[in-house]
Amino acid sequence: MNTIEIGNRIKAAREKKGLTQEELGIRLGLNKSTIQRYEAGKILRIKLPVLESIAIELNVNPEYLALKTDDPSPKHSSHIIDSNATILPQDNVHIIPIYESVSAGFGAYADDYVVGYMPLYIVSEEEAKNTMCIVVSGDSMYPKIENGDKIQVLRQDWAEDGQVVVALIDGENGVVKKIKYSDDKITLVSFNPEYQPREFVGAERDRIRILGIVKTVIKSL
Repeated sequence: MNTIEIGNRIKAAREKKGLTQEELGIRLGLNKSTIQRYEAGKILRIKLPVLESIAIELNVNPEYLALKTDDPSPKHSSHIIDSNATILPQDNVHIIPIYESVSAGFGAYADDYVVGYMPLYIVSEEEAKNTMCIVVSGDSMYPKIENGDKIQVLRQDWAEDGQVVVALIDGENGVVKKIKYSDDKITLVSFNPEYQPREFVGAERDRIRILGIVKTVIKSL
């Protein structure tokens, strides 16, 4: 894969559309530095779903960015069709990054762990900027959230009692759990009865950092 030429094509298409690197990054849910690395050819293995999402935003043919054709003419319609064949107005459809795990999505180099993108209908621009999808691993939240399902997560550092949250324990162990508050205690609860609730009392509550709340579960086929 000639990442230098791919980067040149991304840069040319971005400039033709009149977008800065920061503006393109915002539309894709990526940092400006990640766009810079794409354009400089420094990301050596660019996943096809990533190129497709960039192509949609830049109004070019994904095969053009993938160096399979020299024709940049776009080959997508003005609407995006979801899995239920509902036609969605593109003004409210946002391309949301999908991360391979909780830790990957919230890590220092999160953009390196994007495994794809998903079009989601989100009315609020602010909410769209703070939304991500994460691939769930494990069965602790079975049957509501199964291994391989994707969860739509709204980034925020607080949650109400009973909400399903994405959290870090001790700064590194990413989990998806239902959160319960009582007196001086926080309890993280699994839906799967085979997993015991985890209680954090008093100062132990500081071990938990809420990263976001789960808005939607997207089932894996």
